[in-house]
Amino acid sequence: MATARPFLAENQRQSERLRTLVTRLTDRDLERPVGPEWTVADALLHLAFWDLRAAVLVDRFERQGVTPSPADVDVINEAIHAMTRALPPRATARLAVEAAERIDRGLRAVSDRVLDALPAAGSPFSLDRHAHRKEHLDEIERALGS
Repeated sequence: MATARPFLAENQRQSERLRTLVTRLTDRDLERPVGPEWTVADALLHLAFWDLRAAVLVDRFERQGVTPSPADVDVINEAIHAMTRALPPRATARLAVEAAERIDRGLRAVSDRVLDALPAAGSPFSLDRHAHRKEHLDEIERALGS
């Protein structure tokens, strides 16, 4: 029996929202502050990292089985913030879209075996990628006055 995948449609909607936003962002927009320490580019790299992490884990889980994959979120987010200064903001924006597309494809193709095993692994990542994207897209849109 196929495992239900109610998260797929909303993940896709938020990915499309991300893609639309990125296509209209100017270079100046990418440098706009989103909060006291983050710019739009920082927020996009943050999204890219967490979606890429989820995509890598899905690939690994298919090959090796599902295991816990704890992450020190605060340390990772601080490192992401530092890396943003080394990357061109436009490349960061493209990476966010590519990462969202990659995990969305991975979650459409992931086996029922992996989906069924995830709850017992202590939630190594969220299948609801849309919630994270929505949170940060809302922040970006507020910062841009959209």
